[in-house]
Amino acid sequence: MNWLLPENLADALPQEAARIETLRRAVLDLFRGRGFELVQPPMLEYLESLLTGAGQDLDLCTFKLVDQLSGRTLGLRADMTPQAARIDAHLLNHQGVTRLCYCGSVLHTLPASLASSREPLQIGAELYGYAGVEADLEILRLLGASLERIELEAYRVDLGHVGLFRALAQAAGVSPETGEALFKLLQGKDVPGLASLCSTLPAPYGPALLDLAGLYGGAGVIDRARTLLPALPEVTQALDTLAHLIQAVPELPLSIDLSDLRGYHYHNGVVFAAYCPGYPAAVALGGRYDGAGKSFGRARPATGFSMDLRELARLVPQARPKGAILAPHVGHDARLADHIAALREQGEVVVELLPGETACESPRCDRKLVCLGEHWIIEAINED
Repeated sequence: MNWLLPENLADALPQEAARIETLRRAVLDLFRGRGFELVQPPMLEYLESLLTGAGQDLDLCTFKLVDQLSGRTLGLRADMTPQAARIDAHLLNHQGVTRLCYCGSVLHTLPASLASSREPLQIGAELYGYAGVEADLEILRLLGASLERIELEAYRVDLGHVGLFRALAQAAGVSPETGEALFKLLQGKDVPGLASLCSTLPAPYGPALLDLAGLYGGAGVIDRARTLLPALPEVTQALDTLAHLIQAVPELPLSIDLSDLRGYHYHNGVVFAAYCPGYPAAVALGGRYDGAGKSFGRARPATGFSMDLRELARLVPQARPKGAILAPHVGHDARLADHIAALREQGEVVVELLPGETACESPRCDRKLVCLGEHWIIEAINED
C-alpha cells in the first residue's frame, strides 16, 4: 500500500503541527532572549563529521548512504549537538563564550522505545567556551525556563556526574572491556551482577563502584557519597559541583542519581534528565561534553541540553484551538478586501470562500463576516 509510512514515522496533521510550531516559536524566542543564536546545520553530512569524537555513540542510530558526487559515505544526522560543536569549533572560531541553539528533524535507525518516533524534532541550546560550573548552572536554568514557557511542569530533574565513575574506574585500573561491563551494569542497576564484578576489583575502588548503584535520592545523597567514596580529587570536585547546583537552583526539583551514566561515552561531567508526570521517559537530556570540537580543530568546554518537540506537543496542556472567521469571496469588493486584511493584521484567521464554495471544513470556523447595510460585521456561526 503506497500510502503507508515506514514504522515509527508519522505525518504531523494540522492540529499537531500547529502545537509543535507554537512550541518551537516559544522556545526559540526564549533562547534568543538569553543570547543563544540560531544555527541551521544541514540534514546530511560526511559520516566522520557526525560521528567524530563525542559522536561515536550515535553510530548505530545513524542512517548511512553513499554520496553520488564524491563517493564518500554520508550520514543523516541523528543528533544536532555534534553539528553545533563543529560550527563553534571550525566556522565561528570565537575566542570567548559562544551560545548557540537549533531546531530541526533528526533521524534514528531504531526508535528509542516502541512508541517513539524515528524522526524526533530536536530543539536545544549549547554553551561553548566556559569550563566553570556557572555554565552548567546557566543551562539548567534555561531548561527550567523552557519547560515553564511551554507550561510543562517537571516533577524531577536527575543530576549525575560521569566523572565519578571514570575516576573510580581509572583508580581501580580496569581495562576498557571491564569498564564497559561496569557501565552497562550500573545503567541497568543490576546490583547482583555489579557486586560480582566489583568483588574482583581492588579496594576501596571496587566497593565504591558498587556503592554508586545505591546513591540516588535527595540532596543528602551527596553527603552519603562523601563518606562512602574515596576522596580522590576528581570525586571531591564532582560532588562539590553537584552540591553547588543543588543549592543554586532551588526552583527546579533536582535530585541525585550517581549511577545514571547516560551518554557516558559522550559526556565528561554533569549530566541531567528531566521527567514530567504521566510520561515514563525523560523529556529533556543534557550535560557537559568538553572537547567535542577537538577533531574540528578546537577542544572547547561545552554544555547544553535538547528536547523532542514532537513528544512535548503531546504532553503540554492542549488549549482549545482558536476558531477562524469565514468570509465570502471578495471578488471586486475593495471594502471587504480591506476589512479582511485588517482582521488578519490583528492576528485573526480569515478563510475566504472560493466562488461556489459554501462552507469550510478545516480550519474550524466559528464566526463569519456578513454585510449589514454598508458595513461588514462578525457574527457567530450557529453550529446547530
